[in-house]
Amino acid sequence: MVEREQVKPFASVTLGGVRSSDDDEALSMEMQLRKRRYIQCCGCIAALFLILAVVVLVLSLTVFRIGDPLIRLNSLTIQSLDISTNGSLQSTRVNLTLLVDVSVKNPNAATFKFDNGSTTIYYGGRVVGEGVHFQEKIKPRRTLRRNVTVEIDPVKFVDVPGFVTDLMVAKRLNVSSHTRISGRVNIMNLFKKHVVVKLNCSMTVRIPSNGFHGEKCKPELDF
Repeated sequence: MVEREQVKPFASVTLGGVRSSDDDEALSMEMQLRKRRYIQCCGCIAALFLILAVVVLVLSLTVFRIGDPLIRLNSLTIQSLDISTNGSLQSTRVNLTLLVDVSVKNPNAATFKFDNGSTTIYYGGRVVGEGVHFQEKIKPRRTLRRNVTVEIDPVKFVDVPGFVTDLMVAKRLNVSSHTRISGRVNIMNLFKKHVVVKLNCSMTVRIPSNGFHGEKCKPELDF
């Protein structure tokens, strides 16, 4: 009996190794692509924050720069004046009311809010009268102008040494005023500033013209 050769089939060749290599290469490329996208995303975010910081810096130095409010004494006039000697220089009495015209300019892009301010009148280095500036708001880049009535205390006025000589002989009174206004500027809750504006003025009132002459004013700022 003739034995037939048994032909055994060849073992199937698998391409598993080749496919594994391709998968690794594809995975590596995907990881590199993800890394590149991540770096690009971080770069864009960093650039955005940098641009935002530059914009804020530019605005803070230009549009949103907080400037100092400006105060000005426009005029100081005598609203009423009554001098009574009663036949004796020592019994001289003075009833004097002053009208102070003050303006405050807000150079900022936001509202300037200030609390109650005051104007104090001095004669002979003593306080003889005071007027109140009530709290107010000044719109951006606007000027607020207000008149303040100052009642002079006749007792304090007459008690100043040399008053009778100034009134009857020199016929002039050297007085000074001190105006103080404190407030704050707030821009979008990002830029805030508290300012105290002061204005010191000295002047001479001539009698009987009842006018003020030689006004000299010096503004001051406190932060």
